[in-house]
Amino acid sequence: MIGAVLVQNTAWKNVERAMENLREAELLDPISLYDVPAEELETLIRPAGYFRMKTRRLRNLLDYLFERHDGSLDEMFASDRETLRRELLRINGIGPETADSILLYAAEKCVFVVDTYTNRVLKRHGWIEYEADYDQIQDFFQSGLPPDLPMYNEYHALLVRVGHLHCRKRPICSGCPLEDLLPEDGICEPPEA
Repeated sequence: MIGAVLVQNTAWKNVERAMENLREAELLDPISLYDVPAEELETLIRPAGYFRMKTRRLRNLLDYLFERHDGSLDEMFASDRETLRRELLRINGIGPETADSILLYAAEKCVFVVDTYTNRVLKRHGWIEYEADYDQIQDFFQSGLPPDLPMYNEYHALLVRVGHLHCRKRPICSGCPLEDLLPEDGICEPPEA
């Protein structure tokens, strides 16, 4: 859950440094993290960038955990997927991608996470309309794949890998494992405004 918040607008390598700081400070459990002063938390997560904003978001998530579930992750994760997703989305600073990352990776609930890389890969290959939003992209996967937690994990990881190496802001299609699946006339471009 911490990683899902810290990775917002930053690279995972930066999150790993922040997580290591939290691990060394023995703050990777809800009670310890809930009790740490905001200033100390800001210092520890600084490598993840936007540390003041992310501290507030982590505090919001922890407030929810303690106010709604008495600090119990087991109780929180016992909620059904749709209820928990609705509740997470009500937390200031938790959007669909972060909520779904928490559901998939922490709560182990079968939901497909859509990120920037997933968005780019699908749209550039013409597999979904450029106007498609988060929910439409998520539905594209969830309606086409059986609900299988390891498969959703693997698909997301593979899309992140392809995106990181090839489907960047400026695409590097040469050598991409999906290169042969591009439309004949090349990358699909967004419609002109």
